[in-house]
Amino acid sequence: MKNVHDNSPKESSSIENEIKNRLSKNMDLIHFEMKDFTGRHLNHKTHEGGFHLEAIIVSNDFQDLTLIKRHQKVYEAIGDLMKHEIHALSMKTLIQSEWEKTK
Repeated sequence: MKNVHDNSPKESSSIENEIKNRLSKNMDLIHFEMKDFTGRHLNHKTHEGGFHLEAIIVSNDFQDLTLIKRHQKVYEAIGDLMKHEIHALSMKTLIQSEWEKTK
């Protein structure tokens, strides 16, 4: 994971590993990439903790699913992390052929 803030790399890699493990248990993960932007929000008046993350998630399990259904599949996989550890998650959910076009 690329760290773009002052948060502990240990904490960042821990949340990345946990998300990746949960996704892998629920789908055939082809590629997973995450950036942590928590540091950009630490001084905001409304920041109450939790990671601010951006992810690229590639799985052919997304085939024929709408964008909303793809995101719901991810939220189901990561479960309660969205209630506590993660404050915001921006994601690109792609099948392999879509991902290869972006390279």
